[in-house]
Formats: sequence, C-alpha cells, structure tokens
Amino acid sequence: MSGATGDALVRARKLTKRFGSFTAVDAVDFDVRPGESFGFLGPNGAGKTSTMRMIACASPVTDGELSVIDMNPQTQAREIKARLGVVPQTDNLDTELTVRENLEMYARYFDIPGSVARSRADELLEFVQLDERAKDQVETLSGGMKRRLTIARALINEPDLIIFDEPTTGLDPQARHLLWDRLYRLKQRGATLIITTHYMDEAEQLCDRLVVMDKARIAAEGSPRELIDRYSTKEVLELRFGDAERAGLDGRLEGLAQRVEVLPDRTLLYTDDGEKTLDEVHQRNIAVQSALVRRASLEDVFLSLTGRSLVE
Repeated sequence: MSGATGDALVRARKLTKRFGSFTAVDAVDFDVRPGESFGFLGPNGAGKTSTMRMIACASPVTDGELSVIDMNPQTQAREIKARLGVVPQTDNLDTELTVRENLEMYARYFDIPGSVARSRADELLEFVQLDERAKDQVETLSGGMKRRLTIARALINEPDLIIFDEPTTGLDPQARHLLWDRLYRLKQRGATLIITTHYMDEAEQLCDRLVVMDKARIAAEGSPRELIDRYSTKEVLELRFGDAERAGLDGRLEGLAQRVEVLPDRTLLYTDDGEKTLDEVHQRNIAVQSALVRRASLEDVFLSLTGRSLVE
C-alpha cells in the first residue's frame, strides 16, 4: 500500500463543515501520516462523522483546506475514491447476494478484472475468517460477521487509506475483540487507518495518535499515552459510598487528590498514588462501600477536558 509523496496522507487546515447556520466541524487542523492508525474520539454529534465524510469525498468542504493522498477532494474526488476503503457506520451489504458475490460485485466498481477479484476475494475472506461462509447468503450472518465482510469489501481495491466510522458499534464484546484483531493485523501490514469511535478502550487499543473532538472542535491531540500523561494523573481511585455517607461527604475529600470528579454512581480521585490516597481516606474515617485503584485512561482525559462522560 503506497503513501502520499508528502509527509501526510491526509492534511487538514481550518477544515470547516456547516449545514446552514449549524457548524458541524469548526476550523480543525490535523495530519494523518502514512502507515499510522489515527483516531477521532468523541461523543455523538462531536463532528467525527462529518469530518470522515469530507475525507471520503462524500460531503463537500465548506471552508478551509483538505488534502487526501496528495489530492484535492473538491476537484479530484473520483481519483481519491478509487484509492480509499470506507467502512460506514451501518453495514450496507447486498443481502440478496452471497458473501463471495458481495466482494466480486463490488470489485467491478474499480474495474478489477474477474480473475483478480476472485483471487482477492479468497484472500480477504480468509483474512476476515469468513472463508467457510463464502457461499452463504449475507442475511444468515451475525452482526459481527457482517461487519467483517464490510471490512473485506472495503479492502478489495487495495486502498492507500481505510476509513472506519464507528467500526464496532452494536457488536457484542467477543465480536468487538475479533474485529480489533483484524484492524491490528491491517496495521501490521502497513495500512493507514482512520478510525472514529466513542469507545475510549477502542481508541486506546487501536490508535497510534488521536484527536479528541467535542462540540465541532479538537480539544486535544496526541498518542493515547501522551494524552493521559498530559491531562490526567498516573492513577485514579474510584470510591463508592452508601447514600448516607455520600450525603455527608461535603468537603471531607478536600486535599486528598489533584482533582475530584463526582459521578452519579461513584467518585473519582485523580492521584499519582491510589493506595496512599485510599489510606488517607480511611484515616479520615470516611466509610467506603467499595474502592478500586486503576491506571488512568482516555475516559479520564475526556472527563478532564470536558467535564462529562464521552458515551452519550
């Protein structure tokens, strides 16, 4: 899979998307480098999908600059689409065709010769672990299998850039992890991936670098580890209290942590030493229903940046 001649496969400067008076993407800057997995993390409505649609030449740019594989989506959309693989939020497979037929029919859009399409279909069905279902109707597949087939279809033209829009939404945990494995293997092959997600664990697992989007803008950018180091503490102490103890907490946790976040079901204390902080909680005779010390995550980064949960 080839990359752009410059140092970025996708380059955006003050990229903006408006729908009438509503601004969906507000002057964002980012670069996607060849061979990396780049993520857009944020809640529904943050602007992730609108950004993806501009990159995929499915929605025109309102303002700003956008370059995709060294081309301009405004004037070279056809050429860009020929070198993209797109996995949309919702599977749009042809349910009246078999698994294999979905791949071979899609190959025709790229003028791929039949013999080449058949060979690629064989390889891709094995890659997404659907080779034993090749002759089955798509209707009979599970949600996770349909998702994997949609990924195989997006790879039929050997794209330079693959876009995944909320790749695991609606899948059970087992299907999610199998899909993560396939995406990781694509990374190992040198593919360039753009992934939008509102799952923090997914972004942390799959992305080399990412931006956190909120309210149409980029709130932060970096690798998962860089963002955690920059915007959170090393550890988080999660405390749960009984109703009576929670009601009488006013001020009693003050000074125990760098930041205290009160959520509906638990209280988070951001600290570099969770066990030490828990000892100090006990020394203050605060009755705790349960306590958990864990390492900081991207969810904590988002809470620090926006003050609310990412999953909405």
